[in-house]
Amino acid sequence: MDITLTQLRYFSEAAAQLSMTGAAERLKVAQSAVSSAVAQLEKQLGSQLFIRQRAKGLLLTQSGELFLKDANAVLAHLEEIVENAKGDQSRVSGVVRLACFSTLAPFHIPELVSRLKAEHPELVLEVLEADAAGCARALSEGQADLALCYDLGLPENVAMNTVSSARPYIALPMEHELAGAKALKLQQLSDEPFILLDMPHSRELMLSILRNAGVEPKVRYQSASYETVRTFVAHSHGYSILHQRPTHSSTYDGNQVAIVEIADKVPELRTVLAYLRSQRPTGRMRAVAEAVHAQVAEQATISLAKITQ
Repeated sequence: MDITLTQLRYFSEAAAQLSMTGAAERLKVAQSAVSSAVAQLEKQLGSQLFIRQRAKGLLLTQSGELFLKDANAVLAHLEEIVENAKGDQSRVSGVVRLACFSTLAPFHIPELVSRLKAEHPELVLEVLEADAAGCARALSEGQADLALCYDLGLPENVAMNTVSSARPYIALPMEHELAGAKALKLQQLSDEPFILLDMPHSRELMLSILRNAGVEPKVRYQSASYETVRTFVAHSHGYSILHQRPTHSSTYDGNQVAIVEIADKVPELRTVLAYLRSQRPTGRMRAVAEAVHAQVAEQATISLAKITQ
């Protein structure tokens, strides 16, 4: 079949954007060129790849989902061949799409962008913030090349490398009588209201930590925003359990949150860099992965230095 690389690129981008118009804008070509290339590809394959939904964009068919994985693998292999032919493995260019768990983004993404600009000025990082399910979906649907997220609810078709791990802690108002404690048993807070970080998988994890310690949580307020949860705590509306640790105790409105360790045995939560098992990593994907690992290692060193001062 005379299937062209242009057809594969246009199809892959249309699948990522779920829109012919969106793909055309990304590729800087006419929308008619993308539509024509995809239609010709479907004709050559004898299979419908998209369901066109008027005013709602595109929806991949089952055949389209299977073909997308193979098309992306072909494009990634071609990119690797070109990189090898150029000979300079340290120089990478192009776009890497990174899905990032929303509570991790402020801790990692701005610094990561700065690092990549310095180390690989021709490399562009595009970031999509999402919850755990959104990160997995972005990978599966070709909207992201990599995902920086927690090891929560990732499907079997996703491979991952551990970036770091974090032990949960108790967030208390500064005025709380136990705020100065080094560590507390969760049972000591069993009668107090709980502020829940209400995100898929995170919600279940936080509640299970309490229940495994014999505490039935009294959820007073809940929010999908990490900072909103901290602010509720700072205003003495309850305590919470969180993983990410800011370098300061202040909330957006200037109030304070105390961090107290959990004395109970609790599981650590892994931060991972995830990608599709069927996807062939490109040079630019490897460059982003190396930058993520280097940045997290540096942050850990700085945090340890502050603790031991």
